[in-house]
Amino acid sequence: MSKAVNSVDVIKKRAVVLVSGGLDSATVLAMATTKGYDCYALSMDYGQRHRIELDRAQKVAKANGAKEHRVVRIDIGNFGGSALTDQDIQVPTQESDEIPITYVPARNTVFLSVALGWAEVLNAEAIFIGANAVDYSGYPDCRPEYIESFQTMANLATKSGVEGRAIKIEAPIIELTKSEIIQQGLELGVDYSQTISCYNPRTDGMICNECDSCRIRAAGFVAAGALDPALN
Repeated sequence: MSKAVNSVDVIKKRAVVLVSGGLDSATVLAMATTKGYDCYALSMDYGQRHRIELDRAQKVAKANGAKEHRVVRIDIGNFGGSALTDQDIQVPTQESDEIPITYVPARNTVFLSVALGWAEVLNAEAIFIGANAVDYSGYPDCRPEYIESFQTMANLATKSGVEGRAIKIEAPIIELTKSEIIQQGLELGVDYSQTISCYNPRTDGMICNECDSCRIRAAGFVAAGALDPALN
């Protein structure tokens, strides 16, 4: 006599995770997965010179169990104004107390807006972004007050927000040092050898080891007492 089995479909909560291919977003993707989300990875082809990060984003998304990975082309680099998108502007190798020329105007606002649209379609509960306000280059759209302001806008601008189902903007590493991010990522099993943090990689994919991003990453691994597997 066969025994009937009642199966109940468990619908997991969903999140859109912005994945750049760098260290921070790889860690955030792992964090979102650990929190029990089905993660939908979103990367932007925005005209960046360091396009190798899109290849790394694909690897990071796959390695960390993303349900889907999409690359959306929005060529904000067409406007120029940043060393990351304009071939005529050199990527700086010297530290500065001012907002550096590697700042891409309105980048996180554009990225989060696109993510917000996909999140509504997916009925996602959250959007995760790897913004960081501690060990970073001074970008205005990486600060807690910016994330808070975008949350307010998202609540007002979306059907889900108006109906009381606000999509939460999550920035779980925003107040962590780079070494703390790395330590948490290692505990979560993030394979940092798949990531790249360089603004000006060589044609063979090797890092420049001179830009802000390279320096901040290197200092983070030293402070964390760990070796950067991307260098081995």
